[in-house]
Amino acid sequence: MRILITEDDNNLAENLKAMFKKQNISCDHASSGEDALALMESFTFDLMLLDIMLAGGISGIDVLKKIRSNKIQTPVLILSNLHESIDKIRGLNEGADDYLTKPFNKEELLARINAVIRRSKGFSQSTISIDDLTINLDNKQAFIKDRTIPLTNKEYNILEILAFRQGKVVSKEALLDQLYGGLDEPEPKIIDVFVCKLRKKLHNLSGGKNFIGTIWGQGYTLQDPSKNEIFSDDTPQDVTIESKSNTEEDKITETA
Repeated sequence: MRILITEDDNNLAENLKAMFKKQNISCDHASSGEDALALMESFTFDLMLLDIMLAGGISGIDVLKKIRSNKIQTPVLILSNLHESIDKIRGLNEGADDYLTKPFNKEELLARINAVIRRSKGFSQSTISIDDLTINLDNKQAFIKDRTIPLTNKEYNILEILAFRQGKVVSKEALLDQLYGGLDEPEPKIIDVFVCKLRKKLHNLSGGKNFIGTIWGQGYTLQDPSKNEIFSDDTPQDVTIESKSNTEEDKITETA
């Protein structure tokens, strides 16, 4: 999950970034409407968190109007000091998907973000089920039947990204962008390592079922193993990657 925070209060933006980091959510920060528009044109986000009262010439409403006129369908959650019903109605009518006033409860904000993103992906429920596999989008956990799958943050994120796009091919570059947000990205082959480990965990707990297919030269796809998909379940062997990331989870030197 990748979020764009459009907020001119840098202290609040830093607090939001710290909160999202604990939830393993990648985020970018735009302190002005101009910066937000530039980022929206250049990158793909799962959601924009938008303040209406931005410093400078472009307001949050202007940003919202502009991205909607440009056919950018990224969900927008307005986070604003404006409490009046008329302000909420205007924001929603201009294309926002939800509206939350400041000060706010962090748990409520996270719940609203999850709900908005689920709906934008076509999921009304908080779980996605594929054969014996169940993914809880709110708790960030996955299960095979009633057994919890012990996933690292990166493995879970890859599984969630693939689940949101079930049946579609997701490239390594897209996965890398979602996991690292374009900052200090390691080699693309590290995705092979993560997918290999994720695939083995799913395979072992499900009794040998193949949930992740490989489309050579294109990427990976999450498939229903009961439907006899034609995708390969092979992964490159002898994948040795040393990540440039500073986090412990990503300091990987491993032969898959």
